[in-house]
Amino acid sequence: QAMHDGAYYYIAKPYKIGEVRQITKEALLKRRLRLENIELKEILKKHQKISDIVGQSAVMMDIQKTIHQIAPSDINVLILGESGTGKEMVARSIHQLSPRSEKEFIAFNCGSFTEELMANELFGHKKDAFTGATKAKAGLIKVADAGTVFLDEIGDMPLSMQVKLLRVIQEKEVLPVGGETPVPVDVRFIAATHRDLKEDVEKGDFRQDLFYRLNVITIKLPSLAERQGDIPLLTHHFLAQKSKAMNKDTQNISQESMELLCRYGWPGNIRE
Repeated sequence: QAMHDGAYYYIAKPYKIGEVRQITKEALLKRRLRLENIELKEILKKHQKISDIVGQSAVMMDIQKTIHQIAPSDINVLILGESGTGKEMVARSIHQLSPRSEKEFIAFNCGSFTEELMANELFGHKKDAFTGATKAKAGLIKVADAGTVFLDEIGDMPLSMQVKLLRVIQEKEVLPVGGETPVPVDVRFIAATHRDLKEDVEKGDFRQDLFYRLNVITIKLPSLAERQGDIPLLTHHFLAQKSKAMNKDTQNISQESMELLCRYGWPGNIRE
């Protein structure tokens, strides 16, 4: 039972001092190896290249530097940028380089649900909370416990839901739909939007207190038109990716084609 609860070993009485010394020596060695393993993982994280983020332009190098700086902490992050600029990829990179990387990363689009469905998805519900709720369901925030929740298009969240989210962030607990007792949660929040939230705050469309809670660190992603020097890199990245997926051996692209790609405006950014 002791070993099941985490003890390294147990010594039955009467014991021999030699046996005690040997077991203690083995336990200390195991502990040292475990600590060294943890330390090596942290060192690797610090030096890990963010493989999914492609770009060598000055603005993208600065963004990658910021990601490495903020990932180890637990501060909330707000990612701004046009649709298709890679906001979710940046959020995933922050999670992957954080101490929470082995736990869940849950992405949720705030513009895809009605308020009722949003509350049910994020906070969960108790059994019989509404017609058809035949059993209790944990919300996505609880599912992501000890991990990261990415709230995409946070600017589209209704004001009444913003109040509930603010409470979750402040109190570190969620109240399931139909529940009476809050459930404690430990998550890091990363939010993203293509909107100007400061302007929305001034108009009364977004809560100022929630804005301050989310906007601890801001990462502004450029449009592809603002980082045209990265287009050749992105082209070869996607060419290699699709060639592998289709079992092709296409490694090059003609100069004429590359020039056309570099001249194009890319209104849909990297997604396009």
